[in-house]
Amino acid sequence: MRELLRMSTAGSVDDGKSTLIGRLLLDTGSLPTDHLAAVDGPGGPDLAALSDGLRAEREQGITIDVAYRFFSTARRNYVLADTPGHERYTRNMVTGTSNAHLAMLLVDVRAGVLDQTRRHARIATLLGVPHLVAAVNKMDLVDFDADRFHAVRRELDEVAAKLGVPMLVVPIAAKDGDNVARRSTLTDFYEGPTLLEHLDTVEVAPPDHGAGRLRLPVQWVSRPVAGRGRTYTGRMAAGTLRVGDEVLALPSGARTRITALDTLDDDRDVAVAGLSVTVELADEVDVGRGEVLVSPGAGPVVTRELRAQVCWMATEPLRVGQTLLLKHTTRTVRAEVTALHDRLDPGTLSEHERPESLQLNDIGEITVRTATDLVVEPYVENRDMGAFVLIEAHTHDTVAAGVVRRAVPRRRGTTTAAGGWIAPAGGDRGGVAVLLTADAPVPAETLADGVRAEGRDGYVVAAANLRHGLLEDLHESAADRREAWRRTTEVLRLLVDAGVVAVLDVADAATARAVADDLARSGHRSVIDPEAPEVSGPVDRTT
Repeated sequence: MRELLRMSTAGSVDDGKSTLIGRLLLDTGSLPTDHLAAVDGPGGPDLAALSDGLRAEREQGITIDVAYRFFSTARRNYVLADTPGHERYTRNMVTGTSNAHLAMLLVDVRAGVLDQTRRHARIATLLGVPHLVAAVNKMDLVDFDADRFHAVRRELDEVAAKLGVPMLVVPIAAKDGDNVARRSTLTDFYEGPTLLEHLDTVEVAPPDHGAGRLRLPVQWVSRPVAGRGRTYTGRMAAGTLRVGDEVLALPSGARTRITALDTLDDDRDVAVAGLSVTVELADEVDVGRGEVLVSPGAGPVVTRELRAQVCWMATEPLRVGQTLLLKHTTRTVRAEVTALHDRLDPGTLSEHERPESLQLNDIGEITVRTATDLVVEPYVENRDMGAFVLIEAHTHDTVAAGVVRRAVPRRRGTTTAAGGWIAPAGGDRGGVAVLLTADAPVPAETLADGVRAEGRDGYVVAAANLRHGLLEDLHESAADRREAWRRTTEVLRLLVDAGVVAVLDVADAATARAVADDLARSGHRSVIDPEAPEVSGPVDRTT
């Protein structure tokens, strides 16, 4: 049985991706005769037209949508995602590359490495693509000049070094097929493999079938029918599963056993990563869509706070305080962006710290806090459990693709006594402002839950609510930012005067100290990044 390799194209517009794909289809004998006849002309076949399937693509001479092409060699079957190079369609490149084993980076030898080339290379590494190969195309247009090729290769070597990934660089002329499937006699300065030889021999890592690391996000729950109990369906993200295995449902924490297992293969008694399965459980546990069945003792993190890298794909910029929907595996929750940590400069691949916003096609690191628990793992450990998308709540447009770098585990335990974590001397249970930075041990909602569990009034001062109400008339100038903090601090004073524990997310420790000092001057108490009271049992959210 031949191996399957999933790959995608990457690079800037007009680097020749469509022509190269047409050449690969032609040279591997993967083109139907009628397709070849339809694009044949007096100067030979128009190879780019073989893969530019949309009318708009042929009229404009660019790739717009993601199209999947299939070809094969004696050793492997290939699924190739033909993704656009134009900056406007970067989101489509993210879609096509998300499941790839290899990204093929095209570079026009005349133009060299461009910003979009670097951006696509960074997106490929961000998405965990393990292999990059660079095809320096259109060598025929510079008469196969060795010096020009070596200059471009040095640029690509610099990109690879900054990204920390190996990258083979191959000189090709896709129009005539030089070094694509056959070795060219015009590139005696290059001693490496042809492009197709490299594709046939690159190592493809198998899915994670490791025992003891089950990850099964529940997608569908079916009601009991005659002779059969309630069933749970999903696609396995990692590990193995068989009848009799003990499993833990997260985030609820219910423990049970597998009593029945169905796959599309009736003869299969062990399910492995990548398969869609239906299972029955031994106990009547409360497991619904969005829960994750895992192996006991080797569970992922249950959290409400993620530090992640995202590629922003909307025309409206991303700013701190923005509220969005976050879709992770089979669960969709409300989330707030609480910090922007850095933004990638595609020209230098360096990172600018603490940007005011992320613009269209920007890549940056952010902190997100969710309204309910998520079950996650870092993307480098598990692609399925570490990937998510951000969705605009009103239009339902996908505005960002993200990968989890780390998560803050949510604390659980028993209720502490009398709110000592925020009570002053003498046991007074009056109001207090709780200021949380990006390094806070727990998210705002967790703190508020603990306060309400102790019978006190807890309120999260949400940045999004302030921005769309009290601060709606303000903009981004320094004077307006000072006025925004003056109004916000006044809201905290009013809540503290009313005996409320008011919880506010702030950008950093310096801002938190400035707000605390301002409150102290008017005699109002505050704390920065406290430990939360630990909560057991249900919390009354009607307070």
